[in-house]
Amino acid sequence: MTYSERKEKEKHLLYLIEHKMLYSLEKVAVDYDCSIKTIRRMIGSLREEGYDIYFCRKTYNYYLKSI
Repeated sequence: MTYSERKEKEKHLLYLIEHKMLYSLEKVAVDYDCSIKTIRRMIGSLREEGYDIYFCRKTYNYYLKSI
């Protein structure tokens, strides 16, 4: 995966999180043709960029914390 491909996938991942459509890391990993660990790294990268992403253990979903 090239840098530009990864950034595009991160952008789409952020879209899924913003619209509460990220239900399964496994499904996203299959769609992106990568591992679940890579998806978690992408989420970590988005957090480092300043996005306040958190995981709810009750619903098993990722959310973008709003102010």
